[in-house]
Amino acid sequence: MLIGAVADDFTGATDLATGFRRRGLETVVVVTPSAVDPATYAGVDAVVVALKTRTAPVDEAVERSIAALAWLVDAGADRFALKYCSTFDSTDEGNIGPVLDAFRDRLGTDRAVVVPAFPANGRTVREGRLYVGDELLEESSMRHHPLTPMTRSRLRDLLAPQTPTPVTEVPLADVHAGVGALRAALDTAPAGYLVVDAVDDDDLVTIGRASAHHRLVSGGAGLALGVGTDDAPPPALPAEFSHVTGRRLVVCGSASAATRGQIAHAAATHPTRKVDLTAATADPAAEAAALADWVRGLDADSVPVVYSVGEPSDVVTAAPASTSAAAPPAASVVESVLSALVHDLVADGTVGSVVVAGGETSGAVVTALGTAALVVGPALGPGVCWTAATTSGGRPVALVLKSGNFGAVDLFSTAWEALS
Repeated sequence: MLIGAVADDFTGATDLATGFRRRGLETVVVVTPSAVDPATYAGVDAVVVALKTRTAPVDEAVERSIAALAWLVDAGADRFALKYCSTFDSTDEGNIGPVLDAFRDRLGTDRAVVVPAFPANGRTVREGRLYVGDELLEESSMRHHPLTPMTRSRLRDLLAPQTPTPVTEVPLADVHAGVGALRAALDTAPAGYLVVDAVDDDDLVTIGRASAHHRLVSGGAGLALGVGTDDAPPPALPAEFSHVTGRRLVVCGSASAATRGQIAHAAATHPTRKVDLTAATADPAAEAAALADWVRGLDADSVPVVYSVGEPSDVVTAAPASTSAAAPPAASVVESVLSALVHDLVADGTVGSVVVAGGETSGAVVTALGTAALVVGPALGPGVCWTAATTSGGRPVALVLKSGNFGAVDLFSTAWEALS
């Protein structure tokens, strides 16, 4: 195994895995390590363990991450990556710093690069500061994130409150000096975490090669650019996809602008239906059943799109006022409904391939399906790919698990072409 990685959410895991596969590596995403014998994937080039720890309590995030790391060690990995979001989603308490500290202690390594940059999706680091497009992180929409509001842009200032480990900045000039010069700069820098500037893909390749002898690296999906070879042939469609049958479906739990644009684009040619939040809050199972009946009643060749947010005014941060004070938050209601919908339609053989938009929704869907691992298939764009899985009931299914912010505007219409 060339590398074993731990990702702090499901879409981040497939994001990184997409990059590994583009580099010619046979790649698997493991969702439930406890259900998989580590020896099963000992010969695979890259394995990514997908967790749901980004906003979990610190102790829980560290415990689950260390368990995933131990599983990768048992599977034969000797080099490791911690994958987090390219916008460094975290708070002053963690979870990036505490998990990195735990990994350093477990692996006995004295340093690790910190490289969230992902230029293909507009994330760059200059003078130690993280940019989203042309905006500093603190001036982007991430400033108002409900769980991890990012009010600073300098990565050292973001990471330092989370860890007692020193944080050093490595400037772009060292990166542009080439692999040898950057390797020397990394190895002579103070032990700890090394925040490295990167503004394009060539920079990420240089960083990957300069840190190839480090046992631990950390960052966004751009880390994959430094692993594997430049001239690897496009991997063939894995055999697992040949078993997938059934109709197509799109479910969207994300409220991001990119996903809303994809929904609007699809609405011109695809049947669409919005989750009835009031009905869902009152009886999630009944709303999921109603949506399933709607899908079953459509033409078998159609690609129905079920979504929760079509425009900003649809965003609800709490349960509707008409429900009881004990009602669950709107986001968890939507996750429950959409995951139940996918589970039921896959379980009875109606649907065989699903595009899921939204990190939390993706996690809920995979959990509902009881999938233990995902074989990575064709890439659909930066950070977006098809995966093949088997449910706990033995049904093969093809899944796209995408971050709400990722994918072309026509993704819901064109994604299926890669499977033909």
